[in-house]
Amino acid sequence: MYIEQIYTNCLAHAAYYVESHGEAAIIDPLRDVKPYMEMATKRGAKIKYVLETHFHADFVSGHIDLANETGAKIIYGPSAKANFEITAATDHQKLPLGNLVLEVLHTPGHTLESSCFLLYDANNQPHCIFTGDTLFVGDVGRPDLAVKSDLTREQLASYMYDSINNVIKTLPPQLIVYPGHGAGSACGKSIGKETTTTIADQLKFNYALQPMSREVFIQTLIEGQCDPPKYFFRDATINKDGYDNIDTILNRNNKPLSLTEFKQFSENGTVILDCRNANDFGSGYIPGSINVGLNGQYAIWVGSLLDLEQPLILICEKNKEQEAILRLARVGFENVKGYLKGGIEEWKKAGEKTLTIESIDAQEFGNRITQQKTAILDVRNPTEWANGIVPNAQLISLANLENSLNSLNPNQQYLIYCGGGYRSMIASSILARHSFTPPINILGGYAQIKENPNIPSLIPQK
Repeated sequence: MYIEQIYTNCLAHAAYYVESHGEAAIIDPLRDVKPYMEMATKRGAKIKYVLETHFHADFVSGHIDLANETGAKIIYGPSAKANFEITAATDHQKLPLGNLVLEVLHTPGHTLESSCFLLYDANNQPHCIFTGDTLFVGDVGRPDLAVKSDLTREQLASYMYDSINNVIKTLPPQLIVYPGHGAGSACGKSIGKETTTTIADQLKFNYALQPMSREVFIQTLIEGQCDPPKYFFRDATINKDGYDNIDTILNRNNKPLSLTEFKQFSENGTVILDCRNANDFGSGYIPGSINVGLNGQYAIWVGSLLDLEQPLILICEKNKEQEAILRLARVGFENVKGYLKGGIEEWKKAGEKTLTIESIDAQEFGNRITQQKTAILDVRNPTEWANGIVPNAQLISLANLENSLNSLNPNQQYLIYCGGGYRSMIASSILARHSFTPPINILGGYAQIKENPNIPSLIPQK
């Protein structure tokens, strides 16, 4: 028996490679499938199954390409329907894999077809369970992402109550749990940082596994959920309806553009997406561009802020172009016209205009807010505000910023902070793009602010 978790930090996503006696199963693969195929080839195994815990909303899965390349069967849980060939397994159906067995456990709640895969070892003893978006470390899947469904979030939360109490809680306490996501995923509201756990630990520490009535469970699960990123429902539809081969997308979109071509696209309304890190962006950027750095949760934030159909042109660090395009394709962004050949240096060399965004550290931030009246903008998520805010800060989460610009004063200079400094530069670029007074970015975000004695007492958000 061989099990490997393949974790992708920028999507907070876990795929799994499971192998026995030359047969392998891939669970919840990303769209770029070559790493799974290379792993199987290296280990001398044949991929027998592509197991999908549900129709994913937060990324485009590699199930179709992987099945086409290997001949593997695509397995979903009960009630799943797609516009391509799949097997909708029955509840408790057994799937042999070498001398192991995977049992399908139907656990609706996150979506109607959501299922877990319970793995039995060679002695027919439960060894681990792959829970997808049913059970996370410290959380369970949100109940408001069902696509093409008349089910309400309350109805799905009720299904989740049954799945937790009638399936998950009945499993052996020592069972290893391999979830589909870790901290940072929007598929749950309070997912822990660990990427594996046990049933016993979740029975102790997971709020959703504590004793409570159905009514209390439904209310508890629903409250505090942020709005899902705008790309989620479109990705779920893509995963049900099918998509173009990933190599086709990469070959088409990985296109170097001359300065003239780049400017033509920009002048026609194509959005400039600058993928460099925040410090480099702030030191000099093309007017009107949006910064989402490759060094963070790049694809998630692009998908949260822009429409999937929005045409994009990219500014990248040298040799980062294909990575930027691939990570966009993972979440369904396929309308990339190319990238500026030579990057920002080519733009500067031609004498084209650039702008800057000032960044200051927490100490200087403390000096400014104590010495003068300042406008402060906190773009963290509501769950982060509960741990404290800077006095008088205006609270607008980054995901809601563009829709909340009318609540801000474009003639006011805002000092912007987030949790660690990544999102605040994204927010700064959005304000600058909408012709606000150039904002000021706070380096290190709230993590550094709260350590600074010059900052006035912090106010817990009720």
